[in-house]
Amino acid sequence: MSKDPKRMPPAPARPTLADQVGAKVSRKLKARRSGTPGIWFGLGMMGLIGWSVAVPTVLGAALGLWLDQRYPGGRSWTLALLMGGLAIGCLNAWHWVSREDQAMRDEQEEDDA
Repeated sequence: MSKDPKRMPPAPARPTLADQVGAKVSRKLKARRSGTPGIWFGLGMMGLIGWSVAVPTVLGAALGLWLDQRYPGGRSWTLALLMGGLAIGCLNAWHWVSREDQAMRDEQEEDDA
């Protein structure tokens, strides 16, 4: 059973040059209105990610030290809770970065539509 070329579905319409130029112009105008983030914005983002890792790590180490002083034994609570705090901090930073990445992708798709 051969397919009849007359019954083939039409090819998806490619955007015209005018549509492509219009989309680029609207993106540029939106970027001008919102302004470009400066160096302080980037440093603030790095600081936020750093603190989201550092705080749980330090809290885990402090709790571990307290447990080691109160209940001495063969295990090092400091090392275990330090590693646990680091893992929680890394997961926290990963979650935050992925959420920001998704927001940027959504914004890009909104601009392209």
